[in-house]
Amino acid sequence: MLLEKVFERFVEKTPVSVMARAAMEHALAPAAIDALFDAHADKQYTRELLFSSVVDLMGVVVGKVAPSVHAAYQAVADTLPVSIASVYNKLNHMDPDVTGALVRHTAEQLAPVIGAMGGRVPELLPGYRVRILDGNHLAATERRLKVLRGSIAGPLPGHALVALDPSLMLATHIVPCEDGHAQERSLSLKLIELVDANDVWIADRNFCTSILLSGIEKRKAFYVIRHHANMTLLSAGTLKKRGRTDTGTIYEQRVTTMDPDGKPMEIRRIVIRLDRPTRDGDAEMAILTNLPDSAADAVAVANLYRKRWTLETMFQSLTLMLEGEISALGYPRAALFGFGIALASYNVLSTVQAALRAKFGADKVQDEVSAYYIANEVRATTSGMAIAIEALTWEPFQTATPAALAKEMLRWAGRVNLAKLKRHPRGVKKPVPKRTRFAKHTHVSTARLLAESRKKGP
Repeated sequence: MLLEKVFERFVEKTPVSVMARAAMEHALAPAAIDALFDAHADKQYTRELLFSSVVDLMGVVVGKVAPSVHAAYQAVADTLPVSIASVYNKLNHMDPDVTGALVRHTAEQLAPVIGAMGGRVPELLPGYRVRILDGNHLAATERRLKVLRGSIAGPLPGHALVALDPSLMLATHIVPCEDGHAQERSLSLKLIELVDANDVWIADRNFCTSILLSGIEKRKAFYVIRHHANMTLLSAGTLKKRGRTDTGTIYEQRVTTMDPDGKPMEIRRIVIRLDRPTRDGDAEMAILTNLPDSAADAVAVANLYRKRWTLETMFQSLTLMLEGEISALGYPRAALFGFGIALASYNVLSTVQAALRAKFGADKVQDEVSAYYIANEVRATTSGMAIAIEALTWEPFQTATPAALAKEMLRWAGRVNLAKLKRHPRGVKKPVPKRTRFAKHTHVSTARLLAESRKKGP
């Protein structure tokens, strides 16, 4: 009875944190992810340190609850049967396939919960499953490894291709790449393995390869990918005006290119002649698609491509909410695993937002609720909740049905005070004026300058 009262007290005071913890338990149930490790690890195996324990440690660091892996380990060292050296050894050799499987697992676990809550975002193209694809080069790490000492150049620990389901707002796939210099197009074959029939994959020009385009088509799926100048066109029909969007005038033509087997591929090419050049100075951009006209006309294709910003916004959210790129992790596999944990954590927080969408409306939550404040509330109460509520209390959520968990999530969502999570979008950024004052001084006293300005008056 006492534990129930404590639990309900947290529901009353910080329902967002309760929702996040319940979603995390469901997405990352220890038994399930330990089995996932055994199924996907190539050379690693479990001796004493469970994979679920490593996930817990990294989750604390990625969630900014602990400042480092060492600090996270020290807090729970008495519960782990291994040394910190063993933890780092596990991280440094983490199989990239395990990282990919973990992200995919969280999406598969949470998608039915979001569906049961009614928390989906309106579909971008009804009747099709849309995937937005982009690459993220991980930031340069510290130079702790022997091979990096003395290096002026920034050491890149790798990059990751990420696929987002915009109707669920879940990261569904990650393709980790240990080579920080590798281009997105070099991973085309791995991407094709992720494609299912009736998918629509949206991506920028770095993914414009004949291998990927033909591979998607062979799987009876579709693409909306910006045309890269390196893809040669064998023929091009007359450009025909199709209408306008709020960024420019839309034209369309039929073009032919060559697939990897030397056979011609006929493609729709949508051209947007922009009212204003892009930041790269492009006056127009072209999009290649194999979607039929009946599914999306030229204007609809152009508008669909613009939704790529959804994934870019997700990457920005990761930077603000989570520590997805840990500078101390120099080994590529460890760094990529950290980023994978960030994506898994993002999926958990996104499920919380889905509950709020279902309760208060998608437009209201999208326009008014800050993902940063959601993450901040969770971070602020995690330690206290762990002390006050026994771990056993959360175990039922690990095996709860999606419908049962959805019902509880919606109940808790009704207790959320949205005003505490209110977004504060900044206005137009003003240009920074040139700094010309006090050129002969190393520093100045702010207090003295303020005192002088008060004497002078307005």
